[in-house]
Amino acid sequence: PVGTLTGCDFGAESRVAAAGVSPTTIFWKAPRTTASAKYFRPICQAAYNNDFNKVHLLLEHNSNYLNVQDSFGGDTPLICACRQGNNRIVNYLLRKHADVNLRNKKDRTCLHYAVRKRFTFLDYVLIIILMPVMLIGYLLMVSKTKQNEHLVKMLLRAGVDVNATDSSGSTALHYACEMKNQAVIPLLLEAHADTSVKNQDGETPLDIARRLQFHNIESMIRKNS
Repeated sequence: PVGTLTGCDFGAESRVAAAGVSPTTIFWKAPRTTASAKYFRPICQAAYNNDFNKVHLLLEHNSNYLNVQDSFGGDTPLICACRQGNNRIVNYLLRKHADVNLRNKKDRTCLHYAVRKRFTFLDYVLIIILMPVMLIGYLLMVSKTKQNEHLVKMLLRAGVDVNATDSSGSTALHYACEMKNQAVIPLLLEAHADTSVKNQDGETPLDIARRLQFHNIESMIRKNS
């Protein structure tokens, strides 16, 4: 069994991939419960909830909210929007010059969150149900993948550090490999992602791809090396 998956457990996601369960299902949401709501800045909550109008109004009221960090996990509005794949809000925050290299309490930047495929549980169900219906499910999957690619491209253009390591020593490339996110790996490699970085488990991105038997990703990294 994979076990219970909660919060921001990267290890859980690797267990999902290793168990053969689709890693595209969203397990990596920060808890936004009533009990914890007091820790979150209103603009962070709005960015997480894809409330564009509220984000816009709050920034118009006070531009200092742009890079504010909540006291729960240290997330910025940009990180919150990237967690959920809320591209419109990400684009707006970047146009306001949000700092792409701020880190939360786990030393993760917005890119660590953006490299994951953004399929919600509902998306996943719809893809399965609609796949036989005029390829609608397939088109939905392609659309979501393109949105994720665009998100990563926006952050890279804005100057995010592609080789930033988090508290576990992992880069965005490590996590893209864990989640079998083939669409964004070429983008990271083109941005000079370092394939030789080892995380705290002593693994490079190539090691992860090899361990999880993601042969296409392994080939991509080998060619780049």
